[in-house]
Amino acid sequence: MALPDTMTAAVLTGHGGFEKIVVRDDIPLPQLKANEVLIKVGACGMNNTDINTRIGWYSKSVRSGTTSSGGSEGLEQMAAEDATWGGSAAFPRIQGADVAGRIVAVDEAVSSERIGQRVLVDPWLRDPSDPENRNLAIYLGSERDGGFAQYTAVPAENAFLINSRLTDAELATFPCSYSTAEHMLQRVRLAEGENIIIPGASGGVGSALVQLAKRRRAQVLAITSHAKMDAIRELGADEVVNRNQKDFADYIQHILPAGEADVVADVVGGTGFSVWLNLLRRGGRYVTSGAIAGPMVELDLRTLYLKDLEMQGATVVPPGIFDKLVGFIENGDIRPLLAGEYSIYDIKKAQETFMAKKHIGNFVIIPDIE
Repeated sequence: MALPDTMTAAVLTGHGGFEKIVVRDDIPLPQLKANEVLIKVGACGMNNTDINTRIGWYSKSVRSGTTSSGGSEGLEQMAAEDATWGGSAAFPRIQGADVAGRIVAVDEAVSSERIGQRVLVDPWLRDPSDPENRNLAIYLGSERDGGFAQYTAVPAENAFLINSRLTDAELATFPCSYSTAEHMLQRVRLAEGENIIIPGASGGVGSALVQLAKRRRAQVLAITSHAKMDAIRELGADEVVNRNQKDFADYIQHILPAGEADVVADVVGGTGFSVWLNLLRRGGRYVTSGAIAGPMVELDLRTLYLKDLEMQGATVVPPGIFDKLVGFIENGDIRPLLAGEYSIYDIKKAQETFMAKKHIGNFVIIPDIE
């Protein structure tokens, strides 16, 4: 197919409010490097990284959680040198990590048979000479231009062939949230029959955790708002608790067998952190990949060492998880939770709606306006 010289893309011009997002129709098409493919983006999911990078929330100077107003709350506290999870940011940047689409061109080192393949993109771009080295991994849409554009280029090994009846928008809800969730569960070795608490169960990662934990035949206790309880129960959660429940910790303890949990998989942080540690059994495991309620928590070291707890962070997804995820999708083991679709020209509205946290699952951006 004949490719255009330019494309439409949403460009982040710097740290700040929504005014830092500019949609342009004159962005040059990505130039392929060795062993890369060019993808015509059918849809690209939105996640917390897009917001956090824009407002500089990753800076250790920021103490607050992410908020619903979506502007520039982190900026007053931000230090530019560590404002993204990879350090400092290079602008302009096309964000968007969750890409579904079709390969339309390949580098000469890649088989031309890949042209036309429908693909889902693993957003973690690893050094081919040392793929296990987390320090060398970069993230699509963060350290490299991503999918909030009509076209994006990625290493061929990151573009996974997928056979599915799901739409591109539905497929684009999976990459970040579900690979992060599976990574979290792998790190804490969640096993069949174990009890897991999942705070923030209605978000992208939280709802993925519910499905993937049930796939492992664990017993899931999910925490969410009252309005979302039925929807999370439909995902398979064994128990769903209103986060505003009176006598919250005592109520959960009463539900849990023996009053304790084996695992907590947390994306919320904030004031609830100490509650989760107290609810873990001796030798229990805690894993986190986010802190939407705030990164600063209170830790009683006596709880940590007297209960022999294990604590894990989970960010850089290791090789092998994404291809398993593709298999889960193709087998129908997990299902998409598409909260809504937005044109690329409405990306600011999409982010504003995303940050209101009234949805379940993921929003996606549709870049092709034809």
